[in-house]
Amino acid sequence: MSDRTMGERAAGQGLSFLGRVPGVAFVLVALFAIFATLSPGFTTVPNLSNILVQSSILLLLALPMTLIIMTEGLDLSIGAVLTLASVVLATVALSTGSLSIAVLAAVAVGSAMGLLNGWIIAWPGIPPFVATLGTLSIAQGLCLLLTDGQSVVGLPDELHTVYAGYLLGLPIPIIIGAVAYALMHLLLYHTRLGTYVPALGGNREALRHAGVNDRLVLTVIYGIGGLMAGIAALLLTSRMSSAHPTAGIGMEFDAIAAVAVGGTQFERGEGWLLGTLLGVITIGVLRNGLNLLGMPSSIQVVCVGLLVILALFLDGMRRVEE
Repeated sequence: MSDRTMGERAAGQGLSFLGRVPGVAFVLVALFAIFATLSPGFTTVPNLSNILVQSSILLLLALPMTLIIMTEGLDLSIGAVLTLASVVLATVALSTGSLSIAVLAAVAVGSAMGLLNGWIIAWPGIPPFVATLGTLSIAQGLCLLLTDGQSVVGLPDELHTVYAGYLLGLPIPIIIGAVAYALMHLLLYHTRLGTYVPALGGNREALRHAGVNDRLVLTVIYGIGGLMAGIAALLLTSRMSSAHPTAGIGMEFDAIAAVAVGGTQFERGEGWLLGTLLGVITIGVLRNGLNLLGMPSSIQVVCVGLLVILALFLDGMRRVEE
């Protein structure tokens, strides 16, 4: 084989590899380069660690959101469920003095809300957008009812150390995020339930003909979303050293943005968890860099929207070329 032929084949393989790289990867590299240039403190180890720590809560919401969107569903309530679980955790911690019981209560409440979402969508057949919009209002109302619109403060000292603590030399939120990703990866790619997820979005009739109870599977998937929100409530409450009735409102949009930026499709059951992880980190890098540059939160929201459009545009261009 001539050197020219070998060179052409290598070039072709390189282009093929680039074609498989999601648009969010290019955006992440570009953002990293921009903020490293504009803010010298961006590339320091403490700041990079801070980005991962701050992204841990969003990751816990975005991972189950990936599964939900792969079923052609949507969960607009997950931010409100996170807030409700945080309020329950803080309230139970104050009344019992036990962090373990408080965490169990938060996870139970989050799971119950998730299962309620799944049941409403799977059995009566209410569209996910409408169903989760309704449970969003329920969760918000319960938060205000439990707190009377005030923050829950005076929490046990052990709760404060969860978000800021270290285990084996690593920040605890990073460890929780890594374990959550590993478990969700195992669930989606190495279990029977995981094989049902893309089928729910791609060919639900075939799933039914195979004898699978698609309604039960869908309910379980939404329940997993609520469970993860309950776990995320531990990090949110620890970070704030309190619980506020509106603390997690709006995080559902960041979670959906991270999933969309990561390349998961809203139809045909196409999606992947690694893309979601990259999407979460990209949003974390964007917000952190803008914070270092002194940009207000309103500008950050606009930039997240532009980020979603840019990443989807790059993925769309790649599919056209294919």
